[in-house]
Amino acid sequence: MILSLLLIPALGFLIFCLLLSSSSNKLYVNIKKLTPKLSPPSLGCLISFYKNRHRLLSWYTELLSESENQTIVVHRLGAPRTVVTANPDNVEYMLKTNFANFPKGKPFTELLGDFLGLGIFNVDGEMWSVQRKLASHEFSTKSLREFVVQVLRDEVAARLIPILENAAEDNGVLDMQEMLRRFAFDTICKVSLGMDPSCLDMSRPAPPLSSAFDAASELSAMRGAAPVFAVWKLKRALNVGPEKDLKDAVRTVRGCVDEMIRCKKETMAAGGGGGGGGGDLLSRFLGAGMESEMVRDMVISFLMAGRDTTSAALTWLFWLLTWHRDAERRAVEEIGDGYGGSCGRELGFDDLKEMNFVKACLCETMRLYPPVVWDSKHAARDDVLPDGTPVFRGNRVTYFPYGMGRMEALWGKDRLRFRPDRWLDDAGAVKMVSPYKFPVFQAGPRVCLGKEMAFIQMKYVVASVLARFELVPVRPEPPVFVPQLTAYMAGGFSVRVRRRGGVM
Repeated sequence: MILSLLLIPALGFLIFCLLLSSSSNKLYVNIKKLTPKLSPPSLGCLISFYKNRHRLLSWYTELLSESENQTIVVHRLGAPRTVVTANPDNVEYMLKTNFANFPKGKPFTELLGDFLGLGIFNVDGEMWSVQRKLASHEFSTKSLREFVVQVLRDEVAARLIPILENAAEDNGVLDMQEMLRRFAFDTICKVSLGMDPSCLDMSRPAPPLSSAFDAASELSAMRGAAPVFAVWKLKRALNVGPEKDLKDAVRTVRGCVDEMIRCKKETMAAGGGGGGGGGDLLSRFLGAGMESEMVRDMVISFLMAGRDTTSAALTWLFWLLTWHRDAERRAVEEIGDGYGGSCGRELGFDDLKEMNFVKACLCETMRLYPPVVWDSKHAARDDVLPDGTPVFRGNRVTYFPYGMGRMEALWGKDRLRFRPDRWLDDAGAVKMVSPYKFPVFQAGPRVCLGKEMAFIQMKYVVASVLARFELVPVRPEPPVFVPQLTAYMAGGFSVRVRRRGGVM
């Protein structure tokens, strides 16, 4: 699995490359001028992987950028032939044109199956279609949008802003990444479950659901780090090591959600049944008559999708703005207009909708630092991608948003610069950019249902924080981008907080 190339530790890399060096396995790039670098395959691959083990994201990006069609093919022992692409035509073909031929596939769903069960993000076919139809209806309702905004107002006003106020008063160091992760988990739990885990209440210990969710996410990612899939499968069969810990964490997560479902059903029954019970997704799904097990797995999927993705994007945006104060000033000016010149007024949906430059900053951040660096599908039948690359049944086909955001062919010579204006037209409106060129929310039939909700949440947080505070990084060196199930900033984002316009 391509994800494994990012997660294997040093010894794992050596084992992995030795497997690659067998006579029937090689890594090749379909561009002639790269052949000498990787030939002969047995020696060249081993040396190349070892030399680039600390910069695999950049290495793959370089290989793709030098390829004539922004596509490379990877062979390795014990895994399907893998096509990695940064070509928008290929991405559109996979995600839309021939969608039916590129499901997630069993190799992917096995990795996350114990954690996500039969939730919408881990199934294909009819089961996916049924869940997608129901969820799509709920996400399109005005009532859910209003519920989300109210949750954001409460969480920002009662918890996030007071924490930043205290940090500004004490001149202490605050890990902004950790605060945003806690904020995101509180928010997504309120929206999905109708419950408040109070993760941002620093006087209370982390709730069991939060701790178990952390563990389940990390241990599920570790499966992708196994040099051979049979390793984690054997450990699962024997119930030892990280597989035992994963089983325990999943049991806790599912137990917590099952108990919430039971309580929610009782509340709804006491209220006369029907579709009532609250504005959260759990109430909506139960009100639609879905079975408890499917509801549980769907809700867990939404928790995973909505928890770390927005916090990761916000963390990198706030860091980028500390290095691009001109962009920060423009964002603050736009936010001030939305607040009507006073941050004491509550932001509404229409205010957020008008914040085009803030949205441009968010898009530019996710272009450079996508929360999910790549995503894979598995071919159901033999096929040929638009760039001419053959795909055989069972092959893994991976599109690579991290690399796509760094392709000169897609974004120009200044592709490595943080330049929000590339997202705006002459009138200052946000440009329409092909989702197959910028697939951070996927695209086609599986396009992220929570895309607009995510932008609402991120804009609300950005506006609320920048209108009041300036963040000053403690560490001068650039942070390290670490890809797991969701990418994060190694070591956190330590800052000092000063009030906007004040003196620290």
